[in-house]
Amino acid sequence: MQTLIELYDERPLENVIGAETFRPERVVYVCPKRVARDHALQKRLRDYFTHRGQEIELQFVKADVYQADAILRTLRRIAAANPDCAVDITGGTDAVLYAAGLLGAESGIPAFTYSRRKNCFFNIRNAAFADSLPCSLVYSVEDCFRMAGGAVRPGRADNAVLPAYRSDAEPFFRLYLAHRKNWVRIVGYIQRLSPTEPDAVPSLNASGPYSVKGERGSMIDAPEKALRDLERIGFLSELSIDRESGVRFSFRDAQIRQWLRDVGSVLELYVWKSCLDTGLFDDVRLSAVVDWEGSAKRDAVSNELDVMCTRGVTPVFLSCKTGELKTEALNELAILRDRFGGGIARAAVITAERAGAAVRNRAGELQIRVIDLDDLAAGRLVKSIRKLMNP
Repeated sequence: MQTLIELYDERPLENVIGAETFRPERVVYVCPKRVARDHALQKRLRDYFTHRGQEIELQFVKADVYQADAILRTLRRIAAANPDCAVDITGGTDAVLYAAGLLGAESGIPAFTYSRRKNCFFNIRNAAFADSLPCSLVYSVEDCFRMAGGAVRPGRADNAVLPAYRSDAEPFFRLYLAHRKNWVRIVGYIQRLSPTEPDAVPSLNASGPYSVKGERGSMIDAPEKALRDLERIGFLSELSIDRESGVRFSFRDAQIRQWLRDVGSVLELYVWKSCLDTGLFDDVRLSAVVDWEGSAKRDAVSNELDVMCTRGVTPVFLSCKTGELKTEALNELAILRDRFGGGIARAAVITAERAGAAVRNRAGELQIRVIDLDDLAAGRLVKSIRKLMNP
């Protein structure tokens, strides 16, 4: 097969998986007018294949994707110009699929499809090369966003250094559970004693009075038990607490300082570590900032995913919430999953609160799994993530 005729689909995976598996010299996308005119989109798709190490010629042929007769005429022209071709009927509208079926019936051109549920290709007609062929492709988190025309930008965590902190995630999270109800005030106190100056290298030393001003003029006393527990697990050192002379301590390093000044980091780190502990994933990333258009412009549309994983070709989107879980967060997660993962992606929200019935019902409608405080406190997170992947 020199040429693959691809029926363009809004689900990114279905536009690339056939080409990446069978590696033709050329892919001809039968696409709607919008795609045929969008040269930026076409360039991003070419860049994706280059990123994946595949030098391939891409052509985009305009067709009215809701008129079967017009599509059939287009397919005939493409097939006539590319004698050694096959048709991937995985994507496309019903009219396009119907026209592709007519083309195969009249010409005998090989046709195959990909099953997301079975992660396998199937021979539809004259495509023995695709007969029950398992898909062995493996994608990284970055791959998943690139194939959809986006990009991953640096987030709040340096994933290159995270493995050194893997053993810290469990004791840090257990400490959090013990102090969960006061965690916002604890982090607020640490923030007051370790202010950050613009353009200055953050100091690892922190000091201040025993009582500091919180939000709305309230006073926050030093969380003595929490600070001593943080010293016990090695996050703080040289801790001194005195009601008269104040509080002093040193952070173990800059990364620990960052996590102790951010309310949500403890849960995100624990979820990241739990994903690794499942042994299921090819790539796990903490704090992935998604640039929707891959443009790197200052005003580009972007979202942050707390944790994202991949298993083979399946992306997994995980949102972490230490506060109340709201339906808006579920809606945002569903949009990201559908835009960058298509029909094959999985999604879950992990909350350190107990999820109510209304939120669970909405999550069920969006096909998002909810993992809440009861699961976390009982140590069921790894099991819950495994169940997400093997329902």
